[in-house]
Amino acid sequence: MNTEEEMPNRDVAAYPAGLGRTARVLWPLLLVAAAALVGLLVFRGIQERADAESTLERRTEQRAIPSVHVIQPIQGALAADLVLPGNMQAFTDTPVYARTNGYLRRWYADIGARVQTGQLLAEIETPEIDQQLRQARAELATAQASYKLAKSTAERWRDLRKTDSVAQQETDEKLGDLESKDASMEAAAANVKRLEETQAFQKIYAPFEGVITARNIDSGDLIDAGGSGPGKELFHLVAVRQMRVYVQVPQMNARSTAPGTAAELDVPEMPGRRFAGRVVRTSDSMDPASRTLKVEVDVANPQGALMPGEFVEVHFKLPAPVNSLTLPVNALLFRAEGMSAAAVRDGRVVLLPVAIGRDYGDSLEVTAGIRPDERIVVNPPDSLANGQKVQVVQAGAQP
Repeated sequence: MNTEEEMPNRDVAAYPAGLGRTARVLWPLLLVAAAALVGLLVFRGIQERADAESTLERRTEQRAIPSVHVIQPIQGALAADLVLPGNMQAFTDTPVYARTNGYLRRWYADIGARVQTGQLLAEIETPEIDQQLRQARAELATAQASYKLAKSTAERWRDLRKTDSVAQQETDEKLGDLESKDASMEAAAANVKRLEETQAFQKIYAPFEGVITARNIDSGDLIDAGGSGPGKELFHLVAVRQMRVYVQVPQMNARSTAPGTAAELDVPEMPGRRFAGRVVRTSDSMDPASRTLKVEVDVANPQGALMPGEFVEVHFKLPAPVNSLTLPVNALLFRAEGMSAAAVRDGRVVLLPVAIGRDYGDSLEVTAGIRPDERIVVNPPDSLANGQKVQVVQAGAQP
């Protein structure tokens, strides 16, 4: 048998020099282990690369899904403070005219004067009326004398007729003359009374308590009471202890501003001060041009702080409606097909058409279209589509 030293040279050359028998036996195993390790490293590298690509793809897909913030609607609408411009007017506003012709003797009240009911404002000289009155009184005296004569004559002829001393025809004539004289006397008396009443218009009195806002006459002016219409306006008088404010209320708020609704008035020249008022009446009909309701608000003005003709802002305290929701303005989509809200259901967008009630400025009353438990997208992008997948990054109630 040949020994190891006698093995062919080719077999000995297959092992490294200097190895013993044991090493030469383990050497193939080492080569196999190294190859397996290299294969494992290569496999792990390929697997990590695939995992990285899968993670990148997943993250890319997630980033492609829009992230949205959502809120829930507020249950119950806010108490509305409807602010509208108003036109301040005096409670009573009237011109004062003369009822008789003549010349102005004197005036007693100028613009800005506060006058009481029945206070003398001016006096008019009426020489023509005075002469007419004297003439009428003389004519009345003549008519009274004629009546007395006709009465005594008629009584005398009536007595004579009883004895057949005079004819019936003559008696009837005397009685008819008495009735004629009686009518003439009444006409003369009525004329005297008319002229006396006209003469009483020499003095101009204030018809109510108020402020003189205009004086259009001066001493010596010719006063013409006019014929079929009023003549020259002498004074203009307004009552300011109570004021009227007329407001045009939009149709959507018309039924909420019924008589009795509380209101407050702001005057720009008096910041921080408000005047309490109340709706007393409405026109009960819509203006077809502006679709508004004319509303009258009365406000007390005992100190005269408010002036007729002022511009004011009227704050109506409207009652909050029942079973309504409120959303911020930035939670609604304004599109050609109408106003809608974007709700998130099962991770997808559902566009819900909504009906809007009152406008509170930064929020709106929603009367129909959404449920109280809906999750509504805040600041929805214009590209948001119905059924689009989204991811919610923040949820909560409306602040």
